[in-house]
Amino acid sequence: MNSLKLIESLSNAYGACGFEDQVVEIAEKFAQDEQLGSVRHDCNLNVYINSDKNTGTKPVVMIDAHSDEVSFVIQAIKPNGTLRFLPLGGWSDYTVPAHKVKVQTYDGRWVSGIVASTPVHFLSAGQRGCPTIPDMVIDIGATSKEEVEKVFNIHIGAPVVPDVTFEYNEETDVMLGKAFDNRLGCAAVLETMKELKNYDLDVDTVGVLSCQEEIGERGAFVTRDVVKPNIAICFEGCPADDTFTPDYFIQTAIKKGPMLRHFDRCMVTNPRFQRFSLELGRELGIPVQESVRSGGGTNGGPIHTSNGGVPVIVIGVPVRYIHSHYGFACVADYKNSIKLAVEIIKRLNDEQIKKF
Repeated sequence: MNSLKLIESLSNAYGACGFEDQVVEIAEKFAQDEQLGSVRHDCNLNVYINSDKNTGTKPVVMIDAHSDEVSFVIQAIKPNGTLRFLPLGGWSDYTVPAHKVKVQTYDGRWVSGIVASTPVHFLSAGQRGCPTIPDMVIDIGATSKEEVEKVFNIHIGAPVVPDVTFEYNEETDVMLGKAFDNRLGCAAVLETMKELKNYDLDVDTVGVLSCQEEIGERGAFVTRDVVKPNIAICFEGCPADDTFTPDYFIQTAIKKGPMLRHFDRCMVTNPRFQRFSLELGRELGIPVQESVRSGGGTNGGPIHTSNGGVPVIVIGVPVRYIHSHYGFACVADYKNSIKLAVEIIKRLNDEQIKKF
C-alpha cells in the first residue's frame, strides 16, 4: 500500500475518541502485511508494534501518534427525534453547525446526520450570532425519540464523526480530508517502522498508536508505562498558521517541511534532542520548521515525564484548519517528516541518548 492509499484509508476511517476500532484494524493489517513485527492492541485500543529486530537489550525508541479524531458523543434524544451531543476534543463552536456527520448505531452501522440549529427565519436580530454547541442538535431525519431508538437503533453514548471523504490534488501535492490530526501521524508511524526494517539499529523500536489524545492524552498515559521508552518521537498533525498570521510570525506553513515545537502547554521540549534533530535536518537538506506555542498539547506531555524522564520531540505535519471537519496538508511535508524520523533513529544509541 502506497502512502496516499494508506493516508486515505486512515483519514476516511471513523475513529471518535474511545471508538478507534477502524483505525486499529487498518493499522494492524498494514503491520501484518508489511511484516513490521509483532502487533497487538489493548482494551483501550492502543496499538503496539514491536520490531522483529528488537533484542530487549538496547535502548527503546517509542514512535508514537494518536489514533482518535475530534468528534462528538450523543448525550440525549429529544422527543422530536433530534439528538443532543457533546464535543470530544477541542471544537470551536463556529466550525460545528451545518455540517454532515455520521452517527453509529447500536449494531455498528453508520447513519448520516446534519448538525442543525434554529433556522435564521425564526431568529430575532439579536439572536443571529453563532450558536453554541448546547444550542445545536444532530438531525438524522427522525420525527420522534421512539423512531431514533426503534428504527435507527441509535442510543445515548453513540459516537459521531465528521462525514468527509479524502481527496488529493496531484498538481499541488495537497490533500484534503478529515482527521489529519492525527491520522497523518498514524500513517507516519507505520511507514517509519516499515522504513526502519532496512537498517540494523542500535536501538529497539516500538511503534504505538495511542487512543483518546483529544480528551487529555489518555492513551499515552497507558502506552508510556507499557513501552517504558528511553527516548521518543511523537508524530502529530499540527495547526498550520500560514493563512491568518503576519509573515514574521508564521511558524507552521504547509509545503515548508515538518514542524518541531520547542514549547507548548504540556512540554518544554528537551533542548538537546530538539537541537540535534533540527541540525540534522538542515545538514541533510530536509526542510524543517520550528515553533513556540502558547497553547496546544501532545502525547509528548505524558511521555516525557515517564520512566525517570524521557527525551521527546514532536514532529508535526502542518495541517490547515485542524479541529474542524476539513484540513489541507501537503504530501511532501508528510514524507519529509518520515525521512527526518528515520535519519534521527538511525543515529541513536545508548551514548547519544545519554547526551540528551
